[in-house]
Amino acid sequence: MAIQTSNDGVAEVPLALVSNAFLDELTAGLRARPIPWEGYQRATLITQAELNYIKAVEKKTGEDLSRVVDKEGHVYGELFISLLQKLVRVDTIQSILILIDDLLLDHEERAAYFLQLGQTDASLPYAPLLKCLRSEDSFIALKASKILTSLLCASPKPNTEAAGELFRWTTAQLQSKNPAEVDLSVQVLESALRQRNVRIVYWNTPQAVDALVRILKMENPGPQMQYQVIYCFWILTFNEEIAQELNRKYDVIPQLVDIAKSAIKEKVIRVVIATLRNLVEKAPEANLAAMAAVKLLQFSENLSSRKWSDAEILEDVNFLKAQLQENFHTLTTFEVYKAELLSSRLTWSPPHLSEQFWIKNWKELKKENYALLRVLARLLSTSNDAIVLSVAAHDIGQYVKRDPSSKKFLQEIGVKQKIMELMSHPDQEVRYNSVNTSWSLIGGKV
Repeated sequence: MAIQTSNDGVAEVPLALVSNAFLDELTAGLRARPIPWEGYQRATLITQAELNYIKAVEKKTGEDLSRVVDKEGHVYGELFISLLQKLVRVDTIQSILILIDDLLLDHEERAAYFLQLGQTDASLPYAPLLKCLRSEDSFIALKASKILTSLLCASPKPNTEAAGELFRWTTAQLQSKNPAEVDLSVQVLESALRQRNVRIVYWNTPQAVDALVRILKMENPGPQMQYQVIYCFWILTFNEEIAQELNRKYDVIPQLVDIAKSAIKEKVIRVVIATLRNLVEKAPEANLAAMAAVKLLQFSENLSSRKWSDAEILEDVNFLKAQLQENFHTLTTFEVYKAELLSSRLTWSPPHLSEQFWIKNWKELKKENYALLRVLARLLSTSNDAIVLSVAAHDIGQYVKRDPSSKKFLQEIGVKQKIMELMSHPDQEVRYNSVNTSWSLIGGKV
């Protein structure tokens, strides 16, 4: 991908990436509101010196803010975090967060003003911001998430506990019915995951990856959201452990290929191909069979013949195509069959109709307590696709012919009843294969 990269090949994502019109509008509406700083000073909640520092930067932005802050940046870092610790009014906390965000905007180096606090107190600067992240006030939580992301991205050694809490928050936010909140949460992930050692933290966060996958499987997430979510997967797949497990756990390869096939935006295809390239480079044994099952080689050959405005797309496509051509011949027919089965996207590919395939491989479906046979049974019950139903019914029939002792087990898990129901299916091919399999199940001959 045509993005400046760090030593491990991961994009150097600027802090300004977390830019959200919804949050900007909320900020603009709150910015002009007066805060009773003098009252806090009279009540001895803040000192006269602290009041003077606040007044020096209040309502200043851009160069005006820089002229003040850059002289005593470390003072302001300590001041703002201290204010978050000792003040509680919602409107005041909102204003403090706006001041912090203004200070960090387009100035990644100023994160050091806050990070240096950790030298004397290991809980800082994150603990007060994490408290804000848990606030019932949505603006406080959203603004805190942006600031936390800025600090994590700028830290030479990001705090993994803070990253973990931020990732649990984003996971919950991805369920929001407000598209703007979902968008901001994905942007947070795009930036935070630039840090190598927090990727595994995200991977291990309960339901985190599931939430991203659900967005991809939405009926119409939009090309920009598709790009942003797949960008997160691209960054994650630089980690070999994640590249090894991602498709096995979440079956993302068929989804990614489907998105690329239907994508209108070039950048969506680019990030899909880059992600697939990572999967091949980092964990070929775990991913090649699934790529063969969805006919990725043919698709990459099609892509290589197109004209692209970004030359690096063609470079990635050709790399992917070469790797697939070189490695596909090492795959066994059963590996490809298994990958197709686990993808739940059965087609009439050659193994299904090969007598030699079934003679050689039928016992594989029996392993691990009939694991693959159970997948076929599940597809019979859950799929609405006529081809999937036809192939699944056919494969169960082929298996039963070679293992008659499995009939009782198949009856216990509901396969026999489902096959009987499919014998009256409106699709002729489904009916045909169901009838053939029913004979095998009841002991007759076809």
